[in-house]
Amino acid sequence: MKKFFRDYLILALVSGTIIALDQWTKSIIRQNLALGESWMPLEWLAPYARIVHWYNRGVAFGLFQNGGEWFAILAIVIALGIIYYYPRVPAEDWTLRAAMGLQLGGAVGNLIDRLTVGHVTDFISVGTFPVFNIADSSITIGVLVLILGVWLQERREKRTRGQQSTAEDHPGEQVNFSKANE
Repeated sequence: MKKFFRDYLILALVSGTIIALDQWTKSIIRQNLALGESWMPLEWLAPYARIVHWYNRGVAFGLFQNGGEWFAILAIVIALGIIYYYPRVPAEDWTLRAAMGLQLGGAVGNLIDRLTVGHVTDFISVGTFPVFNIADSSITIGVLVLILGVWLQERREKRTRGQQSTAEDHPGEQVNFSKANE
């Protein structure tokens, strides 16, 4: 039972923090700005970034509008998949675990909107980029962390293969891989 809680503790902390922050910020926007209204406390920043109350029925960054029901189902499937698979990921694979926590938080944050208000509330507007929210950002950062993890894993495997092939090319010799001892 201890292992169960330990396995899920980080996932719950990461995704729970994202969900809470996402829902809190969306609530502030819905309470204080009318749909389409924008707010910018720093006028010099207005051409580049602003807060604007917007919504979408699609996925991250306004893609695939009017697919809300399908995306709600997809978010549930993804969340259940992450919850099932998470404890099977080795603790050493921190990038995959972090990516899963970020993606779970983002998926559930937007799912809550779909189920409670019928659409996803967006409010971060940067340049001409589509308006987005904390959940969208979390999903995107989760994907970037996942890509970083795959890249790091490939580098480790190449380095390990290179060390093994060097040792196999020189049987009987002790090969020293440490630069400090060269």
